[in-house]
Amino acid sequence: MQMQSDLLQEARRQAEICNACRYCEGYCSVFPALHAERAFSDGDLTQLANLCHNCRGCYYACQYTAPHEFELNLPQALANVRQESWEDLAFPQVAGRAFQKNGVAIAVVAVIGFAVLFWTAKSLGSEGGEGFYAVLSHNAMVAIFLPAFLFPLVSIAISLRRYLKRVDAEPLKPAHLVKALKQAAQMRNLKGGHGDGCNFEDEDRFTHARRMAHQAVMYGFLLCFTSTSVATVMHYVLDLPAPYGLFSLPKLLGLSGGLLLVLGCVELIRLKLRSDRALGAQGAFGAEIAFVGLLGFVGLSGLLLYALGQTAAMPLLLAVHLGAVLAFFLLTPFTKMAHGFYRLTALVVDAQR
Repeated sequence: MQMQSDLLQEARRQAEICNACRYCEGYCSVFPALHAERAFSDGDLTQLANLCHNCRGCYYACQYTAPHEFELNLPQALANVRQESWEDLAFPQVAGRAFQKNGVAIAVVAVIGFAVLFWTAKSLGSEGGEGFYAVLSHNAMVAIFLPAFLFPLVSIAISLRRYLKRVDAEPLKPAHLVKALKQAAQMRNLKGGHGDGCNFEDEDRFTHARRMAHQAVMYGFLLCFTSTSVATVMHYVLDLPAPYGLFSLPKLLGLSGGLLLVLGCVELIRLKLRSDRALGAQGAFGAEIAFVGLLGFVGLSGLLLYALGQTAAMPLLLAVHLGAVLAFFLLTPFTKMAHGFYRLTALVVDAQR
């Protein structure tokens, strides 16, 4: 596509200037990787773009931003390439492009549509189960959510294979994966060049707010996933079906994960609304807000469902929560949720450098 070619060419121009300057050498993983090259292929630029965490510290430190004639804006140049790479590598590709253009509308329609379907499905009846299973049977939930869980895994696996081919990566090794996982767990690239944080919301203010919000979302999501996994083991292996009490492991993990997820998403939205949109990908703001909002709504609806699970509102809340979860799973490969997989892969590739 011509647009993609233009974005790559602009990123290449800026990368070449940065390579000559080298003022930002210690800012994040992008610059050592950038300075290791003398010329930049499309694959090199795609790798650099996915290494970038858009902390924006390099922009505010740069002496060649507008009104200088070079007009450098490396965070935006890499964000544009990164966004285009996610759309281009998505499987199926048409879905990736559609969400980036109409993310908010697609997320809202998907949640409402799936919620209506679940509300309708409850009329089919359960199998005499307790709690949520009195509304929708366990077998029905498994039949719906197992394919919905497997689809994004297959889709993202295909996308990452395309990514590795595009950046001409060597075969991945376990030691490099461990190193990348450690960096991702610490969110090292969101600490800023001097460890004081990044300038995402204000050029004169260094904070760790964005890093902590990302960590809250990541660990909250992992806790919720662990809660579901533990409940699955308890159900199928230990013959301990739901519902579970407040002090059971699935509930403790789920509640703590849900709270972290909601708080992290609220903070991310706050930071995005305060940030300079001119330093992010062109036209991606709506899709980013849609993803964060959807993820936060999954956590919030789950917490509300637990709090009001013994009231007459439970069936409606269950339908809404299940609709949000199903929408989240099916849209995952095309939302910014996929960026975690791309950035982890980029960190692994960088660890091999």
